[in-house]
Amino acid sequence: MADCTEIRLKRSERALEVAYDDGARFHLPAEYLRVESPSAEVQGHGPGQKTTVGGRRHVGIMKVEPVGQYAVRLIFDDLHDSGIFSFNYLRTLGEEHATRWAAYEAELAAKGMKRDP
Repeated sequence: MADCTEIRLKRSERALEVAYDDGARFHLPAEYLRVESPSAEVQGHGPGQKTTVGGRRHVGIMKVEPVGQYAVRLIFDDLHDSGIFSFNYLRTLGEEHATRWAAYEAELAAKGMKRDP
């Protein structure tokens, strides 16, 4: 796996930019990161326990805190702060953005939920 070389918070764009030493770069919207948070609150404690998080269209990232040499903790303006995003997980989110986002929107629709608060 390539090493993460840069993480840049784009507050005005409500996004995180992540770069890797193999040249890969990803622009990850805050809403996407929030609904895919690796926290137990979102992912649950086992298979099939993932929670669908709606109403986060306008969420932003207030702060990015390093966690060792392998991850960051994102503090969102809805006060969610319990997810530790490893650099590998951020890369996976970047590579799978289109697929995961389509699945998320389909899940919202199936549950009668919306992206808007």
